[in-house]
Amino acid sequence: FIFGFVTWLNGSLIPFLKIICDLNEFQALFVTFAFYIAYTVMALPMAGVLARTGYRNGMALGLGIMVIGTLLFIPAALSANYLYFLIGLFVLGTGLTILQTASNPYVVLLGPKESAAMRISIMGIINKGAGVIVPLVFSALILSDLGDTSEQAIAALSPSEIQALSDRLVTPYIYMAGALLFLIGLVRFSPLPAIEPEEADHE
Repeated sequence: FIFGFVTWLNGSLIPFLKIICDLNEFQALFVTFAFYIAYTVMALPMAGVLARTGYRNGMALGLGIMVIGTLLFIPAALSANYLYFLIGLFVLGTGLTILQTASNPYVVLLGPKESAAMRISIMGIINKGAGVIVPLVFSALILSDLGDTSEQAIAALSPSEIQALSDRLVTPYIYMAGALLFLIGLVRFSPLPAIEPEEADHE
């Protein structure tokens, strides 16, 4: 669910950041690019990290990196700074890269091989379910009490109103950081077995 929530949140962020950062279409594309380029740039380094940490500790590390990326959205929102948002998205993508690299094989190895495909399928369903929930949560937390949220009405907002709109991002990302910290504790102190990459290769 976390994979899907963070990934699908980008789609909701793009029109929002276009308003508060006054972006053109090309700049708006970088909102998605900054997130997904992390998968390409950080995949090999994160694989090296996993070789040292193991899958369970790697998941905790990935969640920790995501906490940092999430907290970067607070100064980004307070300053309505486009570059800060891009950095925050890249860090989030980096954390998600190591989290997915660790968790996908971990889910396969946690149970019988015969049901591994079913477990991965369930992960995919939950991921897509997050894609349905994210726009609803985003609208409820960010755009509630705005009244008219049409493109024309939002474009007519004054600079102070746009800054107030940007400030609304702070609370949801604090909540997200708290949820991720809770998950770190859950992963680190759970009775889940520690599986090393070498074991996965052997399997």
